[in-house]
Formats: sequence, structure tokens, C-alpha cells
Amino acid sequence: MSKKNTLLKIYRKMYDSLGPQQWWPGETPFEIIIGAILTQNTNWSNVEKAINNIKKVNKLTPKGIHSLSLPELAELVRPSGFFNVKAKRVKTFVNWLFSKYEGNLTAMFHQDCRTLREELLSINGIGPETADSILLYAGNMPTFVIDAYTHRIFSRHGLVPEESAYDEMKSFFEDNLPEDTKLFNEYHALIVNIGKLFCKPKRVCEQCPLLEFL
Repeated sequence: MSKKNTLLKIYRKMYDSLGPQQWWPGETPFEIIIGAILTQNTNWSNVEKAINNIKKVNKLTPKGIHSLSLPELAELVRPSGFFNVKAKRVKTFVNWLFSKYEGNLTAMFHQDCRTLREELLSINGIGPETADSILLYAGNMPTFVIDAYTHRIFSRHGLVPEESAYDEMKSFFEDNLPEDTKLFNEYHALIVNIGKLFCKPKRVCEQCPLLEFL
């Protein structure tokens, strides 16, 4: 079976077993971006607490974050952990957004995907996974997100080498799947759920929908 057919078959198996995931949680593109930055090295429940803190003071907009001092923002995002570092990363992104696009997300997302990805990666604190999450989930752009779950699942199934780098895995998916934003969105979200439920550090293969692919 070709890599393309295998990846599509895996997708259909996950989708049939788990259903649509409706990712990413967030009411606006800006909320999704802030969530993508805050979720680094923590679980989503902590991110939700931090985002709710920002909402309570009506600052969950580019202008709102821009108006906050770094200590004020750090206190709001405290539940997300490493709050001083994350506050600085959020402020750095927002300051860049204002300097490059006058604080306008619509203008930012009018940039082509490859160029915008390089711009995002130039911002301190935004790595490949965060950049791709912003592009895919907030910008509705066709870029595949790679995370620890993706690496664990697909290396265990022998589809990618265990030592694969981020961009190598990203190319593996993008070269063998149709360039479809909705597909990339749902595929990554399903991978995350499979990783949480079954393909844990201590695997639960017997109950996993992907058992047949081992």
C-alpha cells in the first residue's frame, strides 16, 4: 500500500472511531493564537484558565494585550505556568503584529503561507509547532502540525524513522496527503486524541483503532 493510501486509511479509521474533533478551541483567531502560545509545556485546562483571566478584563484583542504592561499580563496568564516567559512571548508576538501589520490579523493572514511561516518563526518564542498551529487553526492555511503525539504514533507504526526531525515529518504528511486545510485540521486533532487515549508512553494497543496498522 502506498504512503498516501496508508495515511488516508489511518485518517478514516481515526475519524470513524472518534468522530469530528472541532479543533482548535477558541472563539476568535486571536484567541486561538494566544492559546497556541500559552499551551507550550502545559495542559489545555491551564491555558483555559489563563485565557479566561484575560477575557474577564476585556483584553483578549491585539489592542487589549498591547495596552497591558508585562507584569499585568504575566499575572493574568499565571495559571498556564512559566507565566513570566509566556507573557513575554505573547507581548513579543503582539508587538511584532503591530510593527509589521499595524495590529491587523486580517492583513497578516493575507500573506502567503510560506512567507508568513518564516515571519512567525523569526519571532522569539514561536517554534515550528506553534507557528503551524497559528497558520492552520487561526489562519485556515494548509500546513500540517507536528507534535509529540504525531512523532510517537507514526514512528511506532514504522511509517517514519524515530529520529525524524520536525520538518521531515511535516514533509512526510504534506507530500502524501491532499493539500486540504480541513483535512490537516481534523487529522492533527484526531492524532492528539489517539495519543491521549491509546498511544501513551505506556501504550494501550489492544483498544486502539490503529492496531491493525502495527
